[in-house]
Amino acid sequence: MAIKHDWTKEEILEIYNKPFMELLYEAATIHRLHHDPNTVQVSTLLSIKTGGCPEDCGYCPQAARYHTDIEGNDLMSVNQVKAQALRAKASGSSRVCMGAAWRNVKDGAEFDSVLEMVRTINKLDMEVCCTLGMITENQAQRLAEAGLYAYNHNLDSSEEYYKEVISTRGYQDRLDTIGNVRKTNVTVCSGGIIGMGETIEDRAGMLVALATLNPQPESVPINALVPVEGTPLEEQAPVSIWDMVRMVATTRIVMPETQVRLSAGRTQMSREGQAMCFFAGANSIFAGDKLLTTPNPDVSEDMEMFKALGLNPQKPFVKKAQPETVAAEDSKFQNLGEKPKWTRPGHTIERNLEAQNKQKAKI
Repeated sequence: MAIKHDWTKEEILEIYNKPFMELLYEAATIHRLHHDPNTVQVSTLLSIKTGGCPEDCGYCPQAARYHTDIEGNDLMSVNQVKAQALRAKASGSSRVCMGAAWRNVKDGAEFDSVLEMVRTINKLDMEVCCTLGMITENQAQRLAEAGLYAYNHNLDSSEEYYKEVISTRGYQDRLDTIGNVRKTNVTVCSGGIIGMGETIEDRAGMLVALATLNPQPESVPINALVPVEGTPLEEQAPVSIWDMVRMVATTRIVMPETQVRLSAGRTQMSREGQAMCFFAGANSIFAGDKLLTTPNPDVSEDMEMFKALGLNPQKPFVKKAQPETVAAEDSKFQNLGEKPKWTRPGHTIERNLEAQNKQKAKI
């Protein structure tokens, strides 16, 4: 069956708003056509550089302008990352996703170090994913040569609501970065967050943006906002499990071959709620006690849940062959010292300014 790429917001809203049991059944049926329903990919998210980010994302405790008591750290060493990767592998993870609190990648020693981290983890026979902010085509090619399996760059929300959450970067830059990744053999991981005050129409708008990409992203994380004190969204009410299941099910229906990742917010979900998400088509999770800076269930708890549900962790490189690692000295793509002009829209978001001013008042 051909994958549909011309989804409209109206079509996706119609799916999202179906009677709950009907939606669940349809999503589960499509899930079984394209995936093993008893296999779930387990990824470990590792913050290789924490805090001090210049962006103003309203949900993010790593933004330097908000007062969130996040303990920042400089870029980890290759040996530190290798040790964490080995620990993740021993606990059942098949993928390590490395996140750095950067606006965009800058050519130089730190990026060279990240490339070495990618080479190191790929040689451990684990899938490697990075989320480093905006990247150019040449930077994407360098990551691909190092052995990167996936690049994460979330759209966060619909293009319309994005402007209510972030003012320091443009939506098109997100799409352009995904386009740069698509010029390589690296897979795309891109999703968003629900519970930021957006409407159901905004949720459908985000899915339109993702589902109309050709090809569709190989992985789509669905995050529930974890409100952090000090951020502009600290007082948002938690998203209901019913909304999460509906979002997962709708994502599964419109992107049948994609791995739908149950991401941030799982600590607020019961095992029964997570089980409904797996039934509705979620087949990937982040494991480990933290997702960058927010809490996450312990690995042992997840393995107990897997046992209760009869789920098995997915082995690495099931969906796509392991990329080859090219040594730094043999690379065809070199440091170009690029200084791209990524967008700074510059509009004002009142709640972001209020949170920033609270931070200034405390200093």
